[in-house]
Amino acid sequence: MFADRIEGLAQSDIRRMSLECTRLGGINLGQGICDQPIEPTIKWAAIQAIEQDRSIYTRLDGIDELRHRIAKKVRDYNKVACEADGEVIVNVGSTGSFVAACMALVNPGDEVILFSPFYGYHLNILKVCQATLKYVKLQAPDWSYDPAELEAAFSKKTKFILVNTPSNPCGKVFTRDELTHIADLCQKHDALCVTDEIYEYILYDERPHVSPGSLPGMEDRTITISGFSKTFAMTGWRLGYTVARKPIAAKLAILNDLINVCAPSPLQYAVVAAFDLPESYYNLMRHDYQKKRDMTVAACREAGMTPYPPQGAYYMLADFSPLGFKDDQEAARIILEKHGVATIPGSSFYPDPKDGKKQVRFCYAKKMHDLEEACRRIRAMKLARV
Repeated sequence: MFADRIEGLAQSDIRRMSLECTRLGGINLGQGICDQPIEPTIKWAAIQAIEQDRSIYTRLDGIDELRHRIAKKVRDYNKVACEADGEVIVNVGSTGSFVAACMALVNPGDEVILFSPFYGYHLNILKVCQATLKYVKLQAPDWSYDPAELEAAFSKKTKFILVNTPSNPCGKVFTRDELTHIADLCQKHDALCVTDEIYEYILYDERPHVSPGSLPGMEDRTITISGFSKTFAMTGWRLGYTVARKPIAAKLAILNDLINVCAPSPLQYAVVAAFDLPESYYNLMRHDYQKKRDMTVAACREAGMTPYPPQGAYYMLADFSPLGFKDDQEAARIILEKHGVATIPGSSFYPDPKDGKKQVRFCYAKKMHDLEEACRRIRAMKLARV
């Protein structure tokens, strides 16, 4: 009855645990909902756009005002050459960007390199496109990779490598040296690089964000994906964007039109206001998330877990082995049912579930009072198991 391409697809553990959390009235440290308030100027711009009836279809690649602001931001912050006309596409979320890129690039059997642990949506979209997946392990605690393993993953069939920096679920921020190594391999094997940089402003301990598309030789072989969901706490607005050279962007824009027609019109006009926020907004956001990261790390340690502090984004994997749970499914279930905190089983993020069977993922993008209560419950786990 159903197409082969969706065989094996099921509701993700992220969605499942969020539903369970709602049912039990817990605090959701599972899904990356980003439970933060949107800046008032952006909300007001959305209200104005709706009142002004900015409600018709836009261009297939987005409104002029937004594309031009994105292009300037990409040139200034990401150091990626970019023209607003022909090289920027506004999508329905960065997930929509990735869907269009995969549909445009991947034929059944084409090889795609994916770092592990990975984001499940990346994996499953690639599976739907019938890609052949090659995995490269990121090793805790610093999530480094073995250069020889990465080199071995490339072949003449490699279509692209996916780089998610900062990374979900482990918070890895790829260094310039690592990205230069990746760039060299892409050029050697005539492969593309697709990036997911949605957490690009959420960085800790003075780490810089380096966009693969800014590196020498990568201008014509990088598809850069980002968006507004995480930086501006608007995950439900579903606004992302893609940047690529014109021959690639032209095809991606047609697919964007075919799949979604356009991103929501009034929200496109509204998010233009985000580009006028001062630098202090980003500094305060990073400071706030670093404080929340450190709180979550400390709570997990006090509970007896071994957390792996992230370098960016707002997710953290933690090893719960000392707590004695049988596996990650049991750990996530008991932490929610007995302690009222939702987490995600670690096996969700690995090609071999055994690699994540002693881990859970925490998301600390929560209002401070909710996170403080969640951390209190996490710390109490140790006492409950004595």
